[in-house]
Amino acid sequence: MHKRDYYEVLRVSSNAGNDEIKSAYRKLALKYHPDRNPGDKEAEDKFKEAAEAYEVLRDSEKRQIYDQFGHEGLEGRGFTGFTGFDDIFSSFGDIFEGFFGFGTRRGRRSGARQGKSLRYDLELTLEEAFYGKEKEILFHKLENCQTCNGSGLKPGSEPQICGTCQGRGQVVRSQGFFQISTTCPACHGQGQIISDPCKECGGGGKVRVEKKISVKIPPGVDTGSQLRLRGEGEPGESGGPPGDLFVVIHVKDHRLFTREDEDLFCQIPISFVQAALGDSITIPVLGNESYFKLKISGGTQPGDVIRVPEQGMPSLRRQHKRGNLYVKIIVKIPKKLNQSQKELLKAFAETEGSTRSGRRKKGGNLWDKLKK
Repeated sequence: MHKRDYYEVLRVSSNAGNDEIKSAYRKLALKYHPDRNPGDKEAEDKFKEAAEAYEVLRDSEKRQIYDQFGHEGLEGRGFTGFTGFDDIFSSFGDIFEGFFGFGTRRGRRSGARQGKSLRYDLELTLEEAFYGKEKEILFHKLENCQTCNGSGLKPGSEPQICGTCQGRGQVVRSQGFFQISTTCPACHGQGQIISDPCKECGGGGKVRVEKKISVKIPPGVDTGSQLRLRGEGEPGESGGPPGDLFVVIHVKDHRLFTREDEDLFCQIPISFVQAALGDSITIPVLGNESYFKLKISGGTQPGDVIRVPEQGMPSLRRQHKRGNLYVKIIVKIPKKLNQSQKELLKAFAETEGSTRSGRRKKGGNLWDKLKK
């Protein structure tokens, strides 16, 4: 499905500031809010589209990726948008709180809220990022208490109706011609008060546990890539869906290669004889082949860069494609020469028509020729 440009969706310029972006989103969210447009599928789609655009453009990191690589760049780094209204309302609840009684709809009005999403930072070697890998990670999270099944109540006890909101979870106040609904401060939107809490979780309904899961890392990930594991975050409130776990990739520096997106760069030393005459040398590369035969052309200069196609990193956006390897040539000049080597170089200098003193066999001083 073709996605519209996010700046076009919010009707802002590409250099718009955060306040302008937030203001533009508020207007669209109010216009297409599901409570204002019940049963209108087109309004629902526009509401979701605007929320996705705002989620990207309000985040400096996501915005930079989008500006550089577009929608595919975000997808390659694990961003897939929102799963539904609950996802949107839980992310932007503060924006909807004052919308003329339009709360977070299925979130705060019913008390059901999505659980908190978690972040895990995973460090990889360049080789692991190249091949991809299945890694086991260990992290801590909250889970529903097994003693009270997440209710927070002592087994056998019952909750009490909140006296502030009379069990509705919302309190309503008038402001001019409008009625504004906000979350009840006494029960925090639950509509009930726990007077006899569970001893295991202290009435919170959740306990902290250690969890181990296996994560499949695709080939070609880079520092900043994110893998979204749905439902592996913390449990939701009052029957709401669990949050997600975001695994953020950090690729360690390599002793030989540096990286720029899908391309790799390295420096290879050769002798001045190889540079002058040309040669075929074996260089290390990443991949099953491990080594690559590189042809050095005669007359190669120090600092020349040789491009080796398809020997870079695997592409996240283009299946079965790889970036390039760029080899910078470093010409080594020997610090010590034996007598035989010196004589050979002197003879070579004679064939060029110059001597160590800078004089030519014919035609006078070399410095004079250079000045001319």
